[in-house]
Amino acid sequence: MKERLQKLIAQAGIASRRHAEELITAGQVTVNGKVVRELGTKADPAEDHIKVRGKLINPSLAKREKVYVLLNKPKGYLSSVSDPEGRPLVTELLPPSLGKLHPVGRLDFNTEGLLLLTNDGEFTNFITAARNRVPKIYEVKVKGVPSESAIQRLRRGVVLDDDTKTAPAEIRLVEQTDTNAWYEVRLHEGRNQQIRRMFDQIGHSVVKLRRSRIGFLNDEGLRPRDWRLLQPGEVKRLLGKSSKFRPGQKPIRSKAGGPQ
Repeated sequence: MKERLQKLIAQAGIASRRHAEELITAGQVTVNGKVVRELGTKADPAEDHIKVRGKLINPSLAKREKVYVLLNKPKGYLSSVSDPEGRPLVTELLPPSLGKLHPVGRLDFNTEGLLLLTNDGEFTNFITAARNRVPKIYEVKVKGVPSESAIQRLRRGVVLDDDTKTAPAEIRLVEQTDTNAWYEVRLHEGRNQQIRRMFDQIGHSVVKLRRSRIGFLNDEGLRPRDWRLLQPGEVKRLLGKSSKFRPGQKPIRSKAGGPQ
């Protein structure tokens, strides 16, 4: 059955659908030896030879088992599959037996906490789409103690350094000392370094940041560098009851780099 190329590329785990579209328009995708640049072009992996950057993806489409991982990312790792500067990558915390995975969204290099990784581009596309965005909860330690009026500004939404305004956020004071304050922040959006930039706007820089929840998923039982596979029911719950996805993994819990 013929399907859109960007969907097939995503299913093969090469990239998310959005990135797949960029690969197509850049001329890095061929079908039966011919370069395809037009979005919406369809192909049938049972009949057509599909290559991305010169590599045939048909075997991956035929044999691919979808994998969904929840990782407790430590500080000092990049949420990417490559880095020209040679910095440590989150994918290096997982065993090779899981296959090639990519992060679903991102956590900043110096931010800790929960991060999803998968080889399912369609899953990534669904979870990161603005209309489906899963709420995330962060534990935030800031320098100094912001006033209540300053926190109210953040709750209502503030204009960032790029002149964009954040959506309303839920912020709860957890603890404070004479020099620092801890907050729990709940966001429904995911701008680049958003929480750090938000607190910068009220003059209180973030000194520690950790994501403790992604939707209903929490870090219980996962120390930094630990990971586990999501249970099939958890994947379905993330995607919603109407989802057509049918994951089939059994739950496995392990430390990063441990045996699969």
